[in-house]
Amino acid sequence: VFKSGLMMKPIFDKARANPKKVVFAEGEDERVLRAVRTIIDDKLATPILIGRPRVVKARIEKIGIDLKIGRDFELVNPQKDSRYKDYWQLYHEIMQRSGITPDIAKAIVRTRPTVIASLMVQRGEADAMLAGLTGRFPKILQHIQEVLGCKNGVQQAATLSGISTEYGNFFFCDTYVNPDPNAEQIADSAILAAEKLRDFGKIPRIALLSYSSFGSRDGESPNKMRKALQIIQAKAPDLEIEGEMEADIALIPELRESIFPNSKLKGRANLFMMPNLDSANMAINLLRNFTKGVTVGPILLGCKQAAHVLIPTASVRRIINMTAIAVVDAQHKDAER
Repeated sequence: VFKSGLMMKPIFDKARANPKKVVFAEGEDERVLRAVRTIIDDKLATPILIGRPRVVKARIEKIGIDLKIGRDFELVNPQKDSRYKDYWQLYHEIMQRSGITPDIAKAIVRTRPTVIASLMVQRGEADAMLAGLTGRFPKILQHIQEVLGCKNGVQQAATLSGISTEYGNFFFCDTYVNPDPNAEQIADSAILAAEKLRDFGKIPRIALLSYSSFGSRDGESPNKMRKALQIIQAKAPDLEIEGEMEADIALIPELRESIFPNSKLKGRANLFMMPNLDSANMAINLLRNFTKGVTVGPILLGCKQAAHVLIPTASVRRIINMTAIAVVDAQHKDAER
């Protein structure tokens, strides 16, 4: 049993109830091929892979798994696809005022599988996408946002990372995208992250973290988190959220009760909103190594369509987990239409 299994069970159950078409930008990667076999067996999604047929066939034979192009998955060949003209023309239409000429659009669509995957989702040929096993996270995210954009009212996408430990499941935001989010961006991310926790079967209990607790100190970080709290309370007054506070106060209810008895947050927090990218990324990596916990994510928040950016070190299990999360996202997008 994988360590992330219990944490992911509600997501897997939802995905199996209504599988969606998921396109994988790095369809030639052996990890994707191994993941696809499990995704098919577990009926989580209908996979679409981007890759060269010769390379994909050779790698399937090399790793010795029972997969066949056409029977088990659709393969999009970036070097030869009947929709190539439609793709580059759509990409040019989207990017023509960003210095992208028709010739540049043609070259990008031939060579950037993330762009192809994004265009497939935009055109409705796939319901969700995963990319990022090769390349740098910011560049992959840039391609996705250029084609798909952010949800209405969301300033900037963000990421949520979860960790399963012997002490419980915890979530951190924003772990990969915004170096120094403003109060409005933190508020947007908190509301989106709370929605995602419900997909995991969790009641979101949110702590806005800083080096100050309930006005004990002033400074750029605590002031920002206080402002974020005001925005969240106006937009989502039913959320169980409190701040700003130090990390130990978020984790120890008795300590919080002793210094701030009127806290709206009851019990131990499970969603930690961090003041910047440094603190979020370091916090989850320290916790993962100290507890030997297993992480899930990064989960992209705020994208107009169902899309996620994998990290280059992603394991087969992480790809499977993120596929299920992408399917559930796509289900939500359908419900919103």
